[in-house]
Amino acid sequence: MAPRVKNKNAAPIPITAEQIICEARELQEAEIRPPKQRITDSAELVDYRLRKRKEYEDLIRRVHWNKGVWIKYANWEESQKDFDRARSVWERALEVDYRDHTLWLKYASFEMKNKFIDHARNV
Repeated sequence: MAPRVKNKNAAPIPITAEQIICEARELQEAEIRPPKQRITDSAELVDYRLRKRKEYEDLIRRVHWNKGVWIKYANWEESQKDFDRARSVWERALEVDYRDHTLWLKYASFEMKNKFIDHARNV
């Protein structure tokens, strides 16, 4: 049974549907944002990296065909300055779809950006 409205009088300040939607959107966006994480020691950094890699690997297991996930994972490894792992992610992505020219170009630009000229030539 639906709840009954007790006060059917008009509100003193009218509210538009647009205002309600904007307010709901602001509240929703505030909930989505993850808290900022500060890493204080090397053990925390190792734990963070392990957790993040597990998240990416689980995501790849579910949607291995999605090249955006592969690119984000490789870029994250590059941001961690772990170039061997980033290279491994690029290679695995290319095994899934070796005909995708954007993957090849992004892989080569990764190598050149980090001054691995010989690797870039091999790509």
